[in-house]
Amino acid sequence: MISALNELVDLVEEHLADGLDVDALARELGTTGYHLRRMFSSLAGMPLSEYVRRRRMTVAAADVVRGEDDLLGIAVRHGYGSAEAFGRAFRAVHGAAPGEVRRHGGPLRTQPQLRFRLTVEGSTPMDTRLTDRPAFRLIGHAARVPLIHQGVNPHIQRHITSLPVEEHDRLKALSATEPRGLLQVTHDVAPDAEEGSELTYLHGVAVPRGAAVPDGLDVIDVAAGMWAAFRSSGPYPQALQTTWAATAAEWFPSNPWRLRPGPSIVAVLEMADDFSTAACELWMPVEPA
Repeated sequence: MISALNELVDLVEEHLADGLDVDALARELGTTGYHLRRMFSSLAGMPLSEYVRRRRMTVAAADVVRGEDDLLGIAVRHGYGSAEAFGRAFRAVHGAAPGEVRRHGGPLRTQPQLRFRLTVEGSTPMDTRLTDRPAFRLIGHAARVPLIHQGVNPHIQRHITSLPVEEHDRLKALSATEPRGLLQVTHDVAPDAEEGSELTYLHGVAVPRGAAVPDGLDVIDVAAGMWAAFRSSGPYPQALQTTWAATAAEWFPSNPWRLRPGPSIVAVLEMADDFSTAACELWMPVEPA
């Protein structure tokens, strides 16, 4: 995976102006575009699309400062159809318009070229189990919410607290297959997992594929396949988010599995009365790498 990510970075440099076929590269490397994007986002701390945009504007800034070409020519050379579109992208990265940078030489916020390296980590074993599950359904109350990488997501929190107390008990009674109990489900996450992008969050339970769905509940059908379940315990949600990050930084690079499309599921096994601490299982859909 380290080698694949570095090849991806090299390809980005070759195609800054004309787009990047991530899926084709992934096939050449024996993996999938979905897995490659998710691993890049998790390890680089930014989506691939954001990295490409920052690198493109870093290289373009040098052309702007040199002043040898007009701004429209620079825009076209870097893949933009108009000076206006180029200007918006340039300002979003550097915080200043191209004309201002040309006059004053800055301000500039440059993005160095990334290089992924193997470091010695993983001294703390990850409590993981692999399970092959038949198709099942997730049923509950769903909402579209923005993705937030760290801390409590207030949009999800509002969604959960808006449900009557008796509804949580009703859902828990409907749980009929693994993962058991009340579940926190994230689905339809963008491949780059960019912060602020929308996803579907479902507060619900798992039931067998053929189970009837009570009125008023949303449904996510889940295909049969392998799952990796990672256990975490400690301050909530920090311990869970640390485990989530460690799957990309430590577990996937050192195990012969990769992510496959599907929802990510958090099963809360134990929790403090005030939810300040919790023991959870993070379920992620996987397939052989």
